[in-house]
Amino acid sequence: MAPIGDPSQPQQSTEDSFLDLLVETLEALDESIRGQFLRQFFRTVAQIDVSEDQANQFWSRILQRRADIADSLGRKISLKTAMMDVLSGANLLRVPVMIEYDELKKLQVNAATDALTGLHNRRLFDEYFDKELNRAKRYGQQLAVAILDLHKLKEVNDRHGHLQGDQVLQIAAATLRHTLRSSDFAFRIGGDEFALLLPVTDSEQAVTLCRRVRLQYENELRPLKLDIGVTLDFGVAVHPQDGDQKSALLGLADKKLYELKHSGRVPSRVIPLESHASREQAPAAAPTPAPASTPAPAHTPAAAAAAPARSVSQPPPAPTIVPPPSQHSEQRKWERVSLAGTKAHAVLTEGSQKSAKVIDLSYGGVALQFERPEDLPAQFNAVLNVPILPPVRVVLRKAYTMRGEGGRTRVGCAFVS
Repeated sequence: MAPIGDPSQPQQSTEDSFLDLLVETLEALDESIRGQFLRQFFRTVAQIDVSEDQANQFWSRILQRRADIADSLGRKISLKTAMMDVLSGANLLRVPVMIEYDELKKLQVNAATDALTGLHNRRLFDEYFDKELNRAKRYGQQLAVAILDLHKLKEVNDRHGHLQGDQVLQIAAATLRHTLRSSDFAFRIGGDEFALLLPVTDSEQAVTLCRRVRLQYENELRPLKLDIGVTLDFGVAVHPQDGDQKSALLGLADKKLYELKHSGRVPSRVIPLESHASREQAPAAAPTPAPASTPAPAHTPAAAAAAPARSVSQPPPAPTIVPPPSQHSEQRKWERVSLAGTKAHAVLTEGSQKSAKVIDLSYGGVALQFERPEDLPAQFNAVLNVPILPPVRVVLRKAYTMRGEGGRTRVGCAFVS
């Protein structure tokens, strides 16, 4: 016990001191007498009417909840915190007399928040998962759950100390907050594990978002100059394709996570991001268009999904276009991801306000599909609307055209800086 006047211990209020004394006093009372007192106590402080047996049961839950929160936060918790949490969780708290409303809300937030990262904790993850899964079933919508694991956190702790490890965790949490949509939820569910709930999101969109989070996180870690390959591994499962039960979805997401972690390979549905070296070696000059007779690359949201969200007034980077391997023996520098089956589209911002379907996207450019591309200028402005990402204003330059099925034409375009 800390000595009286120890500045490291917060000063208790009169109410807190009274409640601590009450705990010790009630411990020594007979259960029936304790129940009589607690029934009147709850009626006075919270305007709820329960039986003596219920009063004793609530009191036991409050004491246990107080101990659990104290263990989680690593510091002593007032009885008021646990009392408000238990009573409000049981939908019994109608008129909190003991504390002001603002203080109650603060206590509720603290009880559901991870102290180190500020994200929601495991308890809230379970509650939100049940709620969002029921909503998805009711309205026939998709719900993606992603489990992320902070790769090599133990090595950071062992080599650089736990303070550095805590910073690595906090950067991961900050990356999640800055990268997710307002409709998404992020949680810290374990020591080095995080979870995401992504409503109305299919598997491809969820994987794209996780890859974007991972690369953004690696960029945020660079100033620390760690000599360890810290990153975020992930696994994704989607309702209803992968199951309609919480346990099945979590099990599959965990399985995919550990398959990725132990295989060292990116999941089959995910096209590998370009390496740090290839990004650093990419020329800063404007892109060189491919010959008109050579199909230019179709493209992946590698850069768009990997880089931080851009302002609509800023075009993406403009690396050199590399022809596909079918025409040249060298490997593509920027992989592509097909956006077929999505609502990805581009709106031309000049002249006729045409729109075109986005076929695929990459770090170097984009492939569009037009019904009549004859009047398309050699260079034009457009706004790309791609799943997960916000609308992005770009300047495009035609690199090639190719006739497709149904009389439609594929137009490969390079990003212009």
